[in-house]
Amino acid sequence: MTIETFPGSSGYNLEPSPKTKISYFSNSYVLRLTITAGIGGLLFGYDTGVISGALLYIRDEFPVVNESNFLQETIVSMAIVGAMFGAAAGGLMNDRCGRKKATLIADVIFAVGSIVMSAATNAYILIFGRFLVGLGVGVASVTAPVYIAEASPSEIRGGLVGTNVLMITGGQFLSYLVNLAFTEVPGTWRWMLGVAAVPAVIQFFLMLFLPESPRWLYMKNEKSKAIIVLAKIYDTDRLEEEIDQLSVALEEEDQKNAVKYWDVFKTKEIRLAFLAGAGLQAFQQLTGINTVMYYSPTIVQMAGFVANRSALLLSLIIAAMNAGGTVLGIYLIDRFGRRRLALTSLFGVILSLVVLSLAFSLQSSESFSWCNTDSLHQNCKSIFGWFAVLGLVLYIASFSPGMGPVPWAVNSEIYPGAYRGVCGGMSATVNWISNLLVAQTFLSIAATVGAAATFLILAGREAVEREGMG
Repeated sequence: MTIETFPGSSGYNLEPSPKTKISYFSNSYVLRLTITAGIGGLLFGYDTGVISGALLYIRDEFPVVNESNFLQETIVSMAIVGAMFGAAAGGLMNDRCGRKKATLIADVIFAVGSIVMSAATNAYILIFGRFLVGLGVGVASVTAPVYIAEASPSEIRGGLVGTNVLMITGGQFLSYLVNLAFTEVPGTWRWMLGVAAVPAVIQFFLMLFLPESPRWLYMKNEKSKAIIVLAKIYDTDRLEEEIDQLSVALEEEDQKNAVKYWDVFKTKEIRLAFLAGAGLQAFQQLTGINTVMYYSPTIVQMAGFVANRSALLLSLIIAAMNAGGTVLGIYLIDRFGRRRLALTSLFGVILSLVVLSLAFSLQSSESFSWCNTDSLHQNCKSIFGWFAVLGLVLYIASFSPGMGPVPWAVNSEIYPGAYRGVCGGMSATVNWISNLLVAQTFLSIAATVGAAATFLILAGREAVEREGMG
């Protein structure tokens, strides 16, 4: 079974209409909906990236944090714990309250969490703020792809959902710029974390002027409102076709009772679709991507670039590669196919993790006689440090076009309408659980077995995953 032929995907017509083909920039209304909803992805990305730089300065202000890898991991991963709860609740919230209201609620929670973090007087208040921010991010991670997919024509849906991932990577890039901007400002990390409230407030007010998802409106028997929205997306001929598809989907769902979590596993087609979608979400995080983004400056410091500002600057280059690769992914996903793109991406990820492992192994090795003299030892450390940075860049360049957008695009497409909210929430929760597993253990494992062995473990795990997908 390939990603393109998952069962249970009858909720969407994945083939473009033969009548009128829409391009990415032919409808400004769809783009406006996509970009505004995608700010939820920006919040996700900003939070992922900003903590990586803020952690360097949090360690300086709170000695107890500097002395404990576990506390550092907890500050990073508590947002993931919050996101797990947010994603789980977000699926039901989407189905019952609608995509628009779910987004507004996520914005409020995120903004409050940002303020709590910036005002924290100790590590534990900071951890609580991270939990609140995570709740908002979790709801947004479920809502944004679904909202975008339900307002997108089928022939450009993959790319537009990929735009949400571009907003995630753009948020990460923005966070590194903000981190650099505040390195010399008093209260460095407080500004870094507090500024996160700004995009949440912007999205809140923009969403007030946007409609609810046309599909959700139609399913809630607000057909006239749904048709008004659809009329802004499609021309007259295509509009009739889309309304007919929604009518068929509504008839199918009227024959079913309200979907509960355990209903997902009762039907073989839905169960297989969910296992495929959740599996992709797990694979995405088990590549270690958010570990790289959470700890990028720390990894760069491990490679020998110990100054905070130097580590942040090099991490900015990595974040820029992430955003650039995502743009490439948006172009390829509807041309190259989900499965081929994911497998190619995983191959590059495995190769780059091996490069990273080799770089850290060489850096810590004393077996190279030509490097053992005092005059050459420091030069060798520097060379291997740049080798590690090259591995990080290759890693991001491989991950971002494929395993970045593919899991979110697939999960927005493969479930029938009645199951979309519940399955989307459950698969996003799998994403966050996998994220937590890696983020909460990375520093401790690296301290125990070394950075080289840690990246080699990740490479071995990805080889197994790629074999399973092949």
